[in-house]
Amino acid sequence: MNYPLIVLIILLALGVIGLLAWKNQKDKKKIEKEMNRSDIRAEKHNDHKTNA
Repeated sequence: MNYPLIVLIILLALGVIGLLAWKNQKDKKKIEKEMNRSDIRAEKHNDHKTNA
């Protein structure tokens, strides 16, 4: 069998999986920041409506 080719394919697959996991964590942090930011805006908006 052609073992070097199999090893190369496995390494590429692991690299793609690692890249996807890294990007997923990055996106998760970005979404959490946006949600926290929108929660703060929503509270300010609700406070403004009750004061008006």
